[in-house]
Amino acid sequence: MAFSNDAAAFQVQERLKALYRLVHDIEDERTRSEHNLNNITKAHEKINQEEKVSPYYQQKLKSLYSAAVADAEQEEELIRSALAKVNEIRSIRNERRLQARNAGNKETIRRGALMKMLQSSAQTLPLWVGKLGEKAPPLCGAIPAEPTYIAKMGDMVAALVKGAEEEENWILAEVVQFNAGTNKYEVDDIDEEQKDRHILSRRRVVPLPLMRANPETDPQALFPKGSIVMALYPQTTCFYKAVVNQLPTSSTEEYEVLFEDPSYADGYSPPLTVAQRYVISIKDKKGKSQT
Repeated sequence: MAFSNDAAAFQVQERLKALYRLVHDIEDERTRSEHNLNNITKAHEKINQEEKVSPYYQQKLKSLYSAAVADAEQEEELIRSALAKVNEIRSIRNERRLQARNAGNKETIRRGALMKMLQSSAQTLPLWVGKLGEKAPPLCGAIPAEPTYIAKMGDMVAALVKGAEEEENWILAEVVQFNAGTNKYEVDDIDEEQKDRHILSRRRVVPLPLMRANPETDPQALFPKGSIVMALYPQTTCFYKAVVNQLPTSSTEEYEVLFEDPSYADGYSPPLTVAQRYVISIKDKKGKSQT
């Protein structure tokens, strides 16, 4: 979907208005829910005083708990609607950015600003919040993409490219397009100082996670401690081999990893933190997964 500047601004404003209304609805629902939870607490206090559960209180508690469940479900629905609006705004803004790039109006970003942008992108990556019993999907945390998955224009990927001296490195890149005829990607080096565009086979491109995993609800969607991974070295745009030293314990925490580094006596760097978005399965130089 293509947007003009005015149309994009209008679309964003409409969604911001809807988001504003939803936030107020969520607060109203939460207030209503708290009132019902207070009634449940009072009922339990009364039961404790009488040291028995009369048929009246059995029925009263059943009714109160049913209402509390309904309140929680309604609040969940409102929160999910609000998150959907946030994602729509992100999509519109990203679409405008891609249109500007394709029109030759790509903004030059200084390296310091780029590093801040990459950090912000990782911190604001949508958090997967599944329903009870629902498993985290592909490209959530450590869960890889399906084998047939094709990264979309504008998606961030790790790309195995050849440098000036023919050495191969995994770099952070952005998808320009995928050619189904040749089965190859066209990607831009995210580091604009390089200003390089590469045409690569699918095995040389690894999609980055599209969602963060919550360690408290989906620990299986994280790399286990001791896993060998590829991680973006802090303040660079290159991926290097590393070992997971500590897992995040909350949705906002990052991995702690040890990068392979022969300059240290034990062969590894001191612990460094890397966001979920920039930690992926290890690949060999041919782009194949290693176990």
